[in-house]
Amino acid sequence: MLDKKKWTILIGVAILALFGGGIKLLTSTNSHAQISYSNSTVTQNQQSTTTPDLAKNPELEKLAMAVTVRILTDGAPGSGVIIDSRSERLRQRNNQTYTVLTCQHVVGGNKHDRVLLADGKIYSARVKSTPELKGLDLAVVEFESATAYQVVKLGDSQKLSADSSVYSAGFPNYQMMSADKMEETINWGRRAFRLTVGKVGSISPQSLPEGYSLGYTNEVGSGMSGGPVFNQQGELVGINGRLKYPVAGIDAFTFADGSKPSVEKFEQMEALSWAIPIATYQNTIAK
Repeated sequence: MLDKKKWTILIGVAILALFGGGIKLLTSTNSHAQISYSNSTVTQNQQSTTTPDLAKNPELEKLAMAVTVRILTDGAPGSGVIIDSRSERLRQRNNQTYTVLTCQHVVGGNKHDRVLLADGKIYSARVKSTPELKGLDLAVVEFESATAYQVVKLGDSQKLSADSSVYSAGFPNYQMMSADKMEETINWGRRAFRLTVGKVGSISPQSLPEGYSLGYTNEVGSGMSGGPVFNQQGELVGINGRLKYPVAGIDAFTFADGSKPSVEKFEQMEALSWAIPIATYQNTIAK
């Protein structure tokens, strides 16, 4: 019997065959047709957006690679970002305890996972109990290391406006190798890292369930959930979590109060990736 992972790949390849050869790989600096992955389903996204060139911001790319971690779970891997560190004396040596922010749906019910860092080292990690985050698709993971790792600076997501440039980082679990070939990246390690650029497309005054309210044009693939969204200064302003064109359609955009957007608004919203603004995390933790 085929396991869930093999079924995912077979389903993806079958759907790719239906689309034919009109699908191309999206690189960091170009906008082409792309495949979005959601719940093991492959959908075609052909939105083209003019975005800043990563080559013009090499320092941000370097920062993104340093602070973005790959979270290795019992299921499909996800992403996270290092937001804090503190010194502790553990096992007769000075260690740093690092705090990683990610999505709850990445860690699921796991208590222990592993994190893959920028230098290729893998550390055991524990999911911290954070009852104050209940109802939000956010989770905190901690690991210890004597190695010094970079910590991201938290930005002010409330200062974002329509058309603000943003950068989205993480580790997609699939990559298009050609027009008709998709490859799983679970064994790629850090080589799967991806940084995309785009603009804020919507800041919804009505929050979607689990805290999502920041929509942006960046291409985000399955596996990038939990990864960071940066502003132009390289500050953390959001956490990736929802992909473009969800298979649930308009039902995926039911607001927290139970209402739904108009058809016109839905068509705008489904063409965007969605993140939880960092202000939502900060305001919740501060309570």
